[in-house]
Amino acid sequence: MPEFSTERLEMHTLTADMMEAVLKGGPELERNIPFHTGSEWPLEVYKKLFPYKIERFRTYPSENDWEGLIVDKADKRIVGDMGFKGGPNEEGVIDLGYSIIPSCRGKGYATEMGKAMVEWGLKQPGVKKVMASCDPDNAASIRVLEKIGFQQTIQTDDSIYWLY
Repeated sequence: MPEFSTERLEMHTLTADMMEAVLKGGPELERNIPFHTGSEWPLEVYKKLFPYKIERFRTYPSENDWEGLIVDKADKRIVGDMGFKGGPNEEGVIDLGYSIIPSCRGKGYATEMGKAMVEWGLKQPGVKKVMASCDPDNAASIRVLEKIGFQQTIQTDDSIYWLY
């Protein structure tokens, strides 16, 4: 993923080496991640995916081009992560996913970086649309996706699906 920035944030590629360093912790983490990680990042649900993602990135290196860390410019702290889940599918659709650490929620970080990511994603070769999904009970994600400009397409008991 090319590095880019918004008014308050920077996007940096999240690599397999970085994920391995998070899983090992200690000095390995400090050597491989040049940002303040704190105790909140990564969210536990995301960290559980690291072994799978490491294997995918090693097997399919191009998928790494679609995942990144959200870093606060002011203090160089990781405030979350965002990406397009491996890149476009055969119909040219990319699937936006993100998380923001609890202490940084409600500050507009997901919306700010989400708008930039959608703009970047739609400029990539072969990309025609951006989709996202969230839990129907996740009011914060619903607001973020609406602010970015997504439109609801389908709702099930488990998920709301969105298109941009």
